Amino acid sequence: MKHRVVHFLQKYLFNPPIKVLFAIGLVPPGYALLETTGRKTGKPRRTPVGNGLVGGQFWVVAEHGQKASYVRNIVGNPSVRLKLREGLRARWYTGTAHLLSDDDPRERQHWLANQLPSSTSNAAAVRFFGTQLLTVRIDLDA
Repeated sequence: MKHRVVHFLQKYLFNPPIKVLFAIGLVPPGYALLETTGRKTGKPRRTPVGNGLVGGQFWVVAEHGQKASYVRNIVGNPSVRLKLREGLRARWYTGTAHLLSDDDPRERQHWLANQLPSSTSNAAAVRFFGTQLLTVRIDLDA
């Protein structure tokens, strides 16, 4: 039940304004846009996520684990793109996503908060709304 309520709120209330900001070139601090390929349609699917860029890797803790649409898309095709803020602008990066089922997502969030203090509030929201946390590592292409 919690998953359905949170999914509805994210899909229709929380994520659309962030997607609009990305579309018009105003990238909100602390966010990135993850683009996966739809597992059924083959169309690009974009999801706002917390900015988890550390070096050449990008870290995401998926709130709903294997139930998250973007996670299911990654299973079908691990090639992804990320739109990341660079100053006042944004740039697309390509990479390969890996689902880390043996990683402790809560420990990963603590580690990420040490690397990126701005990720602390996003981590708290993910833990509050999450139902089945799963770590995703994206290795960015050079």
